Amino acid sequence: MPERDLPLKDYDHLPVGSLTSRIRTLDAEDLTTLLDYERAHGNRFQVVTVMESRLAGLRSGAQPSGGDPAATGADAPPAPAGGSKASEATSGPPVNPPSQGDPTNPSQPR
Repeated sequence: MPERDLPLKDYDHLPVGSLTSRIRTLDAEDLTTLLDYERAHGNRFQVVTVMESRLAGLRSGAQPSGGDPAATGADAPPAPAGGSKASEATSGPPVNPPSQGDPTNPSQPR
């Protein structure tokens, strides 16, 4: 299964701490899909354990929490608005070449 078909966007690039909170928004079917993908690809013990525990909870009557699993969180803060503040007014002075070895420098002895 390609990563683009998974219920969580950019699943392979999410940190483990982020996965723990994001899987709480998934239902049992989506979580099973993700668990199968994890077992076939990374098979990370901590991730599989958390997913199995959450799946058992869902099967016992727990409900997915609200929220959007694709929303940006602390692991991916939104981009700052406004762009760069660099301009000609904020740039440093022009760089002068060193006096050593520059024949056009009048202060250099010949």
